[in-house]
Amino acid sequence: MKTEEIKELMKYFESTGIGRMRLKEGDFEIELRKTCESNDATPEVCPTPAPQPPINVVVNSEQNKQQSSKDTINSPMVGTFYIAPSPGEAPFVKVGQTVRKGDVVGIIEAMKIMNEIEAEFDCRISNILVADGQPVEFGMAIIEVEKL
Repeated sequence: MKTEEIKELMKYFESTGIGRMRLKEGDFEIELRKTCESNDATPEVCPTPAPQPPINVVVNSEQNKQQSSKDTINSPMVGTFYIAPSPGEAPFVKVGQTVRKGDVVGIIEAMKIMNEIEAEFDCRISNILVADGQPVEFGMAIIEVEKL
């Protein structure tokens, strides 16, 4: 059975009220099961969930333009961001503070190693975008700054 056929079979299975299905074709065998959250239903007869209405989101494009024009210090890696060297200590930087190129603005813990994040240019801290202890992605903006 080809990948596309399996995907099509899975879509069909999901759209039906069938709770369990086994298909055998030559040496190929696949079994699909639905699990139910409710204790009232048996795995063979799972009720299909009611379709959820779409969520409408309004985006303020003017605000996005303003945010995109700001300079930021971005995460150089995936990890956990910390604004202070250790819990209870003073943060490396505060909003409104001026920092020089090379000053430490935070740390990112990755694989049990604390990596200091340094300012790449002279700047003033406008906003700290990430909460202390929050996970960050590679390239994610962590601090909004104003270049000097």
